[in-house]
Amino acid sequence: MKMGTSNTFKYQSLSVTKRLVPWTICTLFLLLPVTLLCLYLFFYPIFFSPEIQLPPLTPITITSHSSLSLPPTSTMSSEKDVVHETPCDYSNGEWIQDTIGPLYTATTCNTIKESEKCIPNGRPDTDYLYWKWKPSQCHLPRFEPHTFLQLIRNKHVAFVGDSLARNQLESLLCMLATVSATNLTYGNGEENKFRRWHFPSHNANFSLYWSPFLVQGVERDQNKGPSCNTMLLDHVNEMWATDIDQMDLIVISFANWFLLPAVYIEGGSVLGSLNCPELNHTEMDFYDPLRKVLRTSLNSIIERKAAKGSGIDVIVKTFSPDHFEGDWNKGGTCSKTRPYREKEKKLEGMDAEIRRIQIQEMENAKAKANEFGGFRLEALDVTKLALLRPDGHPGAYMNPFPYANGVQEHVQNDCVHWCLPGPIDTWNEILLEMMKSWKEKPQSKE
Repeated sequence: MKMGTSNTFKYQSLSVTKRLVPWTICTLFLLLPVTLLCLYLFFYPIFFSPEIQLPPLTPITITSHSSLSLPPTSTMSSEKDVVHETPCDYSNGEWIQDTIGPLYTATTCNTIKESEKCIPNGRPDTDYLYWKWKPSQCHLPRFEPHTFLQLIRNKHVAFVGDSLARNQLESLLCMLATVSATNLTYGNGEENKFRRWHFPSHNANFSLYWSPFLVQGVERDQNKGPSCNTMLLDHVNEMWATDIDQMDLIVISFANWFLLPAVYIEGGSVLGSLNCPELNHTEMDFYDPLRKVLRTSLNSIIERKAAKGSGIDVIVKTFSPDHFEGDWNKGGTCSKTRPYREKEKKLEGMDAEIRRIQIQEMENAKAKANEFGGFRLEALDVTKLALLRPDGHPGAYMNPFPYANGVQEHVQNDCVHWCLPGPIDTWNEILLEMMKSWKEKPQSKE
């Protein structure tokens, strides 16, 4: 019984095999052309198509540091070799709320002047720390301390001018100190109007030169001596100009002192004065002296560097308006806690005129410098973005806890300088983007 069953199963298996083998062979012959066709269609575009190519391994040149974006697919091949020179205009835009906040605090940075430590001095609101400048047509990246230090390796950066030059430099040092230690290598007197810092990690030096007129002059003393400033419009101040040969980048900040009473001298003669009636000079405004002072300073830089056969980078920071509500010397305050919207405050009048003169003189100097080569001159245009930040000043908190004993009838306010950290940090974000664009477009040598 078992034997018969086994033979029957064997016979059936052979019978099935005989029927399946021919069918399988026929199926394979039928499928083979289809399989080969599929393989051909799959691999041909990769190895043989003349229209689809991998992009070349070449760097993308970006002249504006606004954003990194690829062109549309339809234009990629036709525009791959085109360089678009559309530098970002950082001067126009609006302040938008930002949740990230500053890189540093007034307690973690030791280079901040006491009168600009707004939070430690008792300022109760912190909203002013959480706004970011948004240019109208491009993007302003956050400050990159490592990148800045790389760009100024083995260089000497000088901030020359008034107390806003110091204010900006202190902001910059605080941001850089978040990634690298700095040493104060020189300080002059209690007011520290002349100082120098060194970053050993990059062998970089930063210097501060106090020169509110840029040219030679005598500062007024409200308690004794002259009641008016005196400026020699055609003589650069050698307190900073003597060191021009040692400088690689100069950031110039001036104009606020030109609003004060002054006597203007040129060619050894008095041209006139501003608000100095007791001296019996011809009354004049400060616009022409401001223009001549900047022209004298820029010409001195260009001529001295050209005589040595070397170039230099020069930044002229435009005017930063104050926000006194009332006269600065008669109890004026600045108590706003939010930025102006763009349409709330217009750039006009004196603020606009000072800015116009500064940019115009910088452009004139740039044309002169082009005759020699090796120079880069640019305007750091902060006037509008500064105008829209009435909330960024120390105000009454220039002094520690001004209302600890109740509200006083008159409390001194600072509505010129900026809290640190604060809106002035944005100036250095823009400065860095300007320097990055320089790296892509090196100085031209004649």
